[in-house]
Amino acid sequence: MNWKNIYFIGIGGIGMSALARYYLHAGCRVSGYDRTPGKITRALEEEGASVHYTEDTDCIPRDREHTLVIYTPAVPEDMKELAYVKENGYTLIKRSRALGEIAMHQTCLAVAGTHGKTTVSTLLAHIYTASGVGCSAFLGGISKNYRSNLLLSKNPVLVAEADEFDRSFLQLYPDAAVITSMDADHLDIYHDHQTLRSAFSQFASQIKPSGNLIMKKGLPLDTGRVKAKIYTYSFREEADFYAGGIELQEGGYFKFDLHYPDGILENCTVGIPGWVNVENAVAASAVAILQGIDKEKIREALATFAGVERRFDIHINTPQIAYIDDYAHHPREIASAISSIRNIFPDRKLCGIFQPHLYTRTRDFAEDFAESLGKLDELILLDIYPARELPIPGVSSRLIFDRVALKEKVLISKEELLDYLKNKETDILVTLGAGDIDRLVGPIEELLEIRISTRINKK
Repeated sequence: MNWKNIYFIGIGGIGMSALARYYLHAGCRVSGYDRTPGKITRALEEEGASVHYTEDTDCIPRDREHTLVIYTPAVPEDMKELAYVKENGYTLIKRSRALGEIAMHQTCLAVAGTHGKTTVSTLLAHIYTASGVGCSAFLGGISKNYRSNLLLSKNPVLVAEADEFDRSFLQLYPDAAVITSMDADHLDIYHDHQTLRSAFSQFASQIKPSGNLIMKKGLPLDTGRVKAKIYTYSFREEADFYAGGIELQEGGYFKFDLHYPDGILENCTVGIPGWVNVENAVAASAVAILQGIDKEKIREALATFAGVERRFDIHINTPQIAYIDDYAHHPREIASAISSIRNIFPDRKLCGIFQPHLYTRTRDFAEDFAESLGKLDELILLDIYPARELPIPGVSSRLIFDRVALKEKVLISKEELLDYLKNKETDILVTLGAGDIDRLVGPIEELLEIRISTRINKK
């Protein structure tokens, strides 16, 4: 059916906003609700969407026969607008189904994993776009090359970030797929690690028999039902696709040779620093090579990749002060981010600001968070960002704080952070988390820029 109105409940989410942009380009009237205004919702309004920030059923289009309502599973079941559309017979689907229906009519290249999927999918989309082949893409972050989380092309190839939350990725039946990682996460949905792994196995089994599965070497993935051809990739360990001849360059960049089944693509570099991005580049390049993209074009695209906002995003890099922002919200992601920072800035003092995301994740992984955060020199821990959850008795950031084996650590509220930083000398500062800590990135950067300017003027 050709819908005239698309209404989003949770329009400001990264996945939801990409869909909103897609339907705006398709000529639909797009509107929706989000809890708080932000950079994404402001951009959507500038692009033609109508967005409101207080629950109001009067804002929902009354023409229900020609209105499709899309909602995010992050919205509570008792949310007033969600209840209204259910009671009044609107066509209502989850974000994942909307993406699945769009992907059904194109060559779908999906990237899944508990971490790494946003960078890999954005890099794959960049390879297709920079090579001149072109693709459409629904991304889980804002591409710094294209300043958007949506790319559109007449070429019927779709790069999709395949999200495991709420089993969303099971709406996809891709022609090729990457699986980057399967760490325990979203246990509020899956309850245990084995159930999560089973969902990844189900996703892998949905790849078309003529397609390819590219999985990180060593993943405990049950491939018994996979009909697609299976390949492995790795950072530097020998696999079907891996990096060899790795040389660390100034600033944390790497030069490497990309090994693939039929040869070697020499002298590759990635346009963003960090060893983890070499691994991401291997995964994205593997898909591109298997899909027939010219290898010289792949090498050129890797070098011009500018990264993704909030993914190892270096805002300031001076000999006196550096500031990095990263979306890491899982213990394994935090450990990888810290490792990459240490690689780029050896022998410097690293202070991390972490905002835990979700009560359940804090409860389930308090020990693991403490271990990862203990790799910092200093920790500033904020209160939990609850997102879709209600408080759980006895669960707070103190569960992590008390377990972190650091002498230099402090537990403060988000509202206290900027004042705390004003009186604190920092060398390397990193913000970590998937909540609303991103609202503080600009003010922190401004504060540090003023500090740098003051030091220069004093000289």
